Amino acid sequence: MTNLEKYNRAFIRNLDVTEDELLELKYRGIPQWDSIGHMDLIAELEGEFEIRMETSDVLAFSSYKKGKEVLAEYGVILE
Repeated sequence: MTNLEKYNRAFIRNLDVTEDELLELKYRGIPQWDSIGHMDLIAELEGEFEIRMETSDVLAFSSYKKGKEVLAEYGVILE
């Protein structure tokens, strides 16, 4: 499984969305992506990619697209 597939799977599982919805996802843009959903998503991504995000990065993780940028700062390439 590629890193992008793992990333997508984390969103699909934690936020109960389809792959077609991913590109437009934004924090608080859907009811499931509230503060609890956000922390669940972050926890899964940290575990999946064996990283620990700084608080500032957790806060900056504001959309599906922005999340890719944040993870790239930790050496996680999503292609």
